[in-house]
Amino acid sequence: MEQKKALVGIKVLDMGRVLSGPLCTAILGDFGADVIKVEMPGTGDDSRANKPYGGYFACFNRNKKSITLDLKQGREQFLKLVSRVDVLVENFRPGVMAKLGFGYDELKKINPGLIYCAISGFGQTGPYSQRACLDPVAQAMAGIMSVTGFPGTRPVRCGASICDVMAAQNAALGILMALQYRSKTGEGQIVDIALVDMGVTAMSSIIQNYLSDGYMNTKMGNGYVAGAPGGSYHAKDGEFILNASADKSFAKLCVLMKREDLLKDIKFSNRKARCENRDELDDIINAWTVTKTIEEHVKTFLELKMVAGPVYNVKQTTEDPQIAVVRGMFPEVEVAGIGKFKITGQPIKLSETPANIYHNPPALGEDNTEVYSLLGYDESEIKAMSDKHII
Repeated sequence: MEQKKALVGIKVLDMGRVLSGPLCTAILGDFGADVIKVEMPGTGDDSRANKPYGGYFACFNRNKKSITLDLKQGREQFLKLVSRVDVLVENFRPGVMAKLGFGYDELKKINPGLIYCAISGFGQTGPYSQRACLDPVAQAMAGIMSVTGFPGTRPVRCGASICDVMAAQNAALGILMALQYRSKTGEGQIVDIALVDMGVTAMSSIIQNYLSDGYMNTKMGNGYVAGAPGGSYHAKDGEFILNASADKSFAKLCVLMKREDLLKDIKFSNRKARCENRDELDDIINAWTVTKTIEEHVKTFLELKMVAGPVYNVKQTTEDPQIAVVRGMFPEVEVAGIGKFKITGQPIKLSETPANIYHNPPALGEDNTEVYSLLGYDESEIKAMSDKHII
C-alpha cells in the first residue's frame, strides 16, 4: 500500500543553491511534494562540486527531479513551468530574479496563486537588502558570535550553519502557512526569509534579557546565565553535560560528591548565590567528576532523574542508536555514478504521513525529457533546446 503523503499534489519549483533554498525544498519533498530543481546547463547547483563530492549535494537534494534551463534564453520554458506549480523557492540576492524578468509581480500575472519564497541575507527590503551575506555574517550581526565561546576569547561562530538551516525550516513553515491561506482565498503571496532574522530569533532568550532590563550577556562557555551549576564538566575520558541548577538537583549532586557542607555554604546555598560564585563551584565539581568516566557519570545522574548527557563528536552522534536507529536520522541514498551516502534526515515525525526518501538525489538534467514533455515539448524540440544550450 502506498504511503500517505502530507503534501501530495503540491508542485514546487526549486531555484535554490547550496544550502538554505535546497534544504527548504527537500523538507517539502520529504513529505510528498513534487519538487523540480532548476539548474544551469553544464554546471548545475554549486554544491554538486562541494566536498565530499556528491555527498553534500545528496544531503540537500533528495526527493527532487532535476532539469536544466538557462534562464536568460529560456523565458518561454520557465514561464510554462511557473504556470503549473504551487510554490517557487529561490535564494538569490534580492532583485536578481526581477532583473531577469521573473520577479513576483510578473510571475503572479500568469499564476495568481503562486507562493513565491525568497531567502536572502537581509530580506527583500531595507538598505542592507543588496549586501552579500553568508551564514557567518548572519551569526555575527545577530549577536551570536558575541556570546559564543569562553570568557576572554575572541568572538566565535557556532560551528554549524544554524542561520542557513533555520532559514530553510522557517521558509518551509512560511510556505505551508501561505498554502493554507491560498486554500481559503485563492491568493498567492511572497514568503520573505532573511538569514539575519533567523540568527536574531535564535538569540531570543538572550536578546530578551537586554530588552527587558538592559542586561548584556557575555561569553560563558558551556554554562548559562540563569543557573549554576550547569555546563560541561571533565571526566576521565572527555566531557559531559550536567545541569544541577535547581535546588533539588544541587542537593543530589552534593550527596554524590559527599560535599553536603556546600548546601550550608552561603556562597552556594541558593541559585542566585551559585550563579555569582559559579567559577569556584565548577572547580569543586570538576575535581570530583574527573575521577570517573563519562558513562559512569551519565548513568548515575540519569538514574537520579537529573539532566546529563555525553559531549559527542560527529562520529559518536552518527552511531548513537537512539539518534541513528530509533529516530532514523541518517537514511541512505544513492547518487548516480558516484555511490551511496548516508545523509541527515528529517527531524519532523508525523504519525500518519511520515517523511520518506521517495527519490534519490538526481543527476544534472536527469529529468529533462520527462518534465519538458509534460510542458508540451516533443522529442525533437527538447533535442533542439539542448543543442542550443537552452537546457
